[in-house]
Amino acid sequence: MTDLDARCLDAFPNWLRGLAQDARALSEIVLDDGRSTDERRHVTRSLNYLFKSLDLIPDGIEDLGFIDDAFVFRVGAVAALGAGAPPDGAVARLAADAQLIEEFMAEDHGRLVRYVASLDSVVARGRSVDDVLGDPAAAADLARDVREWADAYQAPSFARDPKTLVKLRAFLAAKLPA
Repeated sequence: MTDLDARCLDAFPNWLRGLAQDARALSEIVLDDGRSTDERRHVTRSLNYLFKSLDLIPDGIEDLGFIDDAFVFRVGAVAALGAGAPPDGAVARLAADAQLIEEFMAEDHGRLVRYVASLDSVVARGRSVDDVLGDPAAAADLARDVREWADAYQAPSFARDPKTLVKLRAFLAAKLPA
């Protein structure tokens, strides 16, 4: 097992256990009118991904379900930090984790970043990112949906086995647009 594998196998299960808390923290940013529109856009993209009908990795897949959501949150946090998010709090914490994703994904990392940026066009539960940013009621609906999702979320297992990382890389390499 490589050092990178060991770090990923330590971090990824923790990310899955904290996914509900991360989603709640990000939903608060969506509702915060004191945040820039660009920052809120990046966070909204990430949260909308939770409700996208076709994930990169289907949520029910043993060990891997929801790890793509954790990756999207972290890549979106990097963009939000670049858009003026404060260098502390949930966004900064998630953005700091994104370095491990970049190492893990290597040459496919750019494809993930482009994919997350493309999520502006996704409509999930009848809401686009622009709908949420332009309509306080849509933002409140998204935040409510996130809270309900977080209350029901059960973290999947993530086997501490390098084969799990091989499966994860294969899924992402196959599903991410070129």
